[in-house]
Amino acid sequence: MRLIRLLLAALVVVLGAATPAYADGATAGADVTVAQSLGDRELTVTLRRVTSVPGPLHVDVITHAGEPAGQLRLRATPVAGGGDSTATLTLPAAPGPVSAALHVDGPGPWELALDDGHQVARIPFVVHAVALSPIERTVYGGFVTAGVFLAVALVVALTARHTWWAVVPGGAAVGGVAVAVVAALLSASLPAPPRAGDDLDPTVANATDPYARLPRVQDFSRPPLMLTVRQERLAVGVRAEVDLELSDAATGLPADDMVVHDSAFLHLMVVSPSGRLWHAHPIRTAPGRFQLTITPDNPGRYAVTAEVARRGGGVQMLRALGGFTATGSKAPTLDPLPVRGSAAIDGVGVQLAMADPVAASPVTLRARIGDEADLQPWLGMLGHLVVVGPLSESGAPGAPVWMHAHAMDDGSVMFPMPGMTGMDHAGMVPMPGALGLTLPDETVAAYGPGIGFTFAFPLPGRYLMWLQAEKDYRIVTVPLAVDVRPASPAPLVERPVEVTPDSARVGLRDLIVTAPGHSSLQAQAVLPTMGHASPVLTGVPQGGGRFLLPGVPLMAAGGWQLRISAPGTETVTVPITVTD
Repeated sequence: MRLIRLLLAALVVVLGAATPAYADGATAGADVTVAQSLGDRELTVTLRRVTSVPGPLHVDVITHAGEPAGQLRLRATPVAGGGDSTATLTLPAAPGPVSAALHVDGPGPWELALDDGHQVARIPFVVHAVALSPIERTVYGGFVTAGVFLAVALVVALTARHTWWAVVPGGAAVGGVAVAVVAALLSASLPAPPRAGDDLDPTVANATDPYARLPRVQDFSRPPLMLTVRQERLAVGVRAEVDLELSDAATGLPADDMVVHDSAFLHLMVVSPSGRLWHAHPIRTAPGRFQLTITPDNPGRYAVTAEVARRGGGVQMLRALGGFTATGSKAPTLDPLPVRGSAAIDGVGVQLAMADPVAASPVTLRARIGDEADLQPWLGMLGHLVVVGPLSESGAPGAPVWMHAHAMDDGSVMFPMPGMTGMDHAGMVPMPGALGLTLPDETVAAYGPGIGFTFAFPLPGRYLMWLQAEKDYRIVTVPLAVDVRPASPAPLVERPVEVTPDSARVGLRDLIVTAPGHSSLQAQAVLPTMGHASPVLTGVPQGGGRFLLPGVPLMAAGGWQLRISAPGTETVTVPITVTD
């Protein structure tokens, strides 16, 4: 009887443990947010995660201040063929979000068309099915096997002449449990399969089960891209559609494997001869083809640069050689502001502060946008900074440096802004990914008013800059100009530099830098994968050539770099691994 009781207890435990957890398995996708410059509107389109297939696809569209009211027709179409789903959105004159629901009936690559009656934007997306990994199947199979053999052992114990015969199926049940437990422990260390749409070109097969046909190669790299502008001449003051093409640099064929990067498939920066910036997100009209709606403001040559991320090709900055030209009469222009002082832009008070920049040395531009903590995240960030220069007689089209920096400051780091009213400290800004948190969408106006950008000018000369932030559903663009001094030549560091620890967890971390022979040093933490750089930190001498860097903001997991410099020496870069 004692053996029977043990078998009954074990059966209950195994069956309870074997209950399927249907939320487990390969991720079934995530929300996808894509900015679209559709006609006169700058729309933020969010495709919510599809939780069941077939099932609903919820689409949210955010409009911005000053955009016209109207209707937007939506159509979701499977690329492999099948039934369409349609809906109509009424866009009000007041900015804000509106929502619609469509229906998807199967996994695989899809396309969402947005039709405003004049242009059609086509957004590719992937519907993923929930799939169990082989290791999860092993876990469930082990528990099911254990349950079956336990039941057999129980029957044998009740009916057999000798109860010890139940030990044989009981041992098999123990083996099944052991297999399931070992597989469960190993599951956390196994890499995820290549993801359809991110690593692999999406198909119905790999979106249905990413484990079914794993590719034998692990190198998913692809050649760089080329950007071509089709229209060469436009008229000042006349709205026009400019066609853009992205081509594979190895084959010349249209490239249609863009992935969403900073909430857009393509970030286009256009600078006019007058120094005006268009930061737009052209609509995709066909594979490899995009279209920008623009009204030129002055005659002359317009510089065109795009920032994209290609599947297997990483983030790329593309220059359209020659850009395009507009003809017509010259119009009044807004002079850029200095990097120190205050002004009103579109009725919003702006305060600025930045030290005199030196080429190749980090500098922080600090800004206060308005007086309240009501900035809204735009394109996943609190602020954007576009930098173009050094300028020559040819202006922006001939500038060798184009940069796109982000305000991604951690919410627990204070950035002093001396001399600026109410800005002894900048606003608390949580960095995306910091401590497992992400910024909400544009409907949340709760940040700032202070934001900061830390970066370095590679070359001396005169630069144009444009600071952008969202407030009251309006993109505030602040034009700036600054002169950058050349740097003094510095010798190479001949002494070894050591940083401890060489790995850390996400958060504010104290680091020790050992640099014998130096009386002072400075350091800056850089996360190359996100284009983020912290403010410059000054080391506190600890004796014996050791310096303490207190509270280094390592606010996201990844491969960080600590850039260390001492007076009279060249900067040394030391890698640091940061984990969640």
